[in-house]
Amino acid sequence: MAIAFFFVVWGILRDEGDDAPWITSGIGASIILAGAAVLREVVLRRARNRYYREERRLNATFAGLNHVAADRPQRTKLTLEQNAAILGHIRQKSDAAKVLNRFSAGHREVFELCSEYISRNEDELKTVSAGSPRLSALLKGRSAAAGFHRYHLLQWAQIESGQLMNDANSQTGVTEKLRSAKDAAAVIDYALESYPAEEALLESRQLLGELIVSITVTDLVERAEHAVFKNELREAISLYRDALFYLGRDNLHTEERQKAANRLIAEIEKLRLLERPNNR
Repeated sequence: MAIAFFFVVWGILRDEGDDAPWITSGIGASIILAGAAVLREVVLRRARNRYYREERRLNATFAGLNHVAADRPQRTKLTLEQNAAILGHIRQKSDAAKVLNRFSAGHREVFELCSEYISRNEDELKTVSAGSPRLSALLKGRSAAAGFHRYHLLQWAQIESGQLMNDANSQTGVTEKLRSAKDAAAVIDYALESYPAEEALLESRQLLGELIVSITVTDLVERAEHAVFKNELREAISLYRDALFYLGRDNLHTEERQKAANRLIAEIEKLRLLERPNNR
């Protein structure tokens, strides 16, 4: 806007015969630019202060829920207002995480908030009376939080494990590949603790297990081939045996693994035949 204003005023003053139209137009454009910067700062500062006030209020609510005073034998009940405020906060965080769906941190924050709420909710349900108006609100809140927890935990696990798998595939070093693949498997294992029957998680865990085995076995085979090249036959046989052991360590039998195992056994037998004349 400042640039457009500059050229409009400069053109008008030039047509009117002003000797230095760029001075007046420059001053005017600078005033607009400065005013816009000040207005932006005022608007952002108000929005930031409003956000901080809301954060402090919600943090105080959560702190009040978890705080037990040393001189009071009974802890504070979760009121209907507090319950509604927490669920509203979780819902807001959930909406924000869905907008920034590709970022795993937002999903993690939501399911961690849900875990905290569900834990407190279960404690409250143990003591609430059957005729209390809090009972219905707590049951509905637990159901809603459980839904948020499942959705965002699965989203977090999918994004995190996917990024780590991409890292594993893009790495050149075996150590880095294995570290990324094992970190991805740890993410899936964490999610499986909450949802052990989730089919998508089980499939991802199986794929990651195969990836870890593939990386390890490939590395062992390459080292064995290098040992053969150096005529270190015993070392090569030992490495091939390690690879064969790793293929069957988790008791998972597939056609691809069986073919790989057959090739390893054939290599071991061939090296044994080559090793016997050398021993003689």
